[in-house]
Amino acid sequence: MRPFSDQSVAARYASFSPGPREKLMDLRELAHTTAASISGAGPLVEALKWGQPSFAARAKPGSTFRLDEVRNGGGKYALYFLCQTTLVATFRELYPDHFEFEGNRAIIFEPQKKYESADIAHCMALALTYYRGKAPV
Repeated sequence: MRPFSDQSVAARYASFSPGPREKLMDLRELAHTTAASISGAGPLVEALKWGQPSFAARAKPGSTFRLDEVRNGGGKYALYFLCQTTLVATFRELYPDHFEFEGNRAIIFEPQKKYESADIAHCMALALTYYRGKAPV
């Protein structure tokens, strides 16, 4: 497990329900791995925004995204994106049958469903490079 640099972020993960916590920790690791694979993105800055663990590339070429469990969601968890971006619309076009979406702000994950890490990493990479104006590596 990757160490936390911010203890408030660590405490937030500890507060998640056990089922979603494991999945959210996996997404956390995928976010760091994905950012490390993107030229010029630099390491991720991990903090709390709106009480949710958030990720932004230190080099700031992209948009922040956040992780959380879905309230009253029966174990569902989500990746949240800034609703002013076109990211979720892009994900809908690229992955219409892969994910459940919430408006223009989130990808919602079912607790028992298996997801392709490469598809999720691609969505994260698109967010982390959103303002570059070109596709990630």
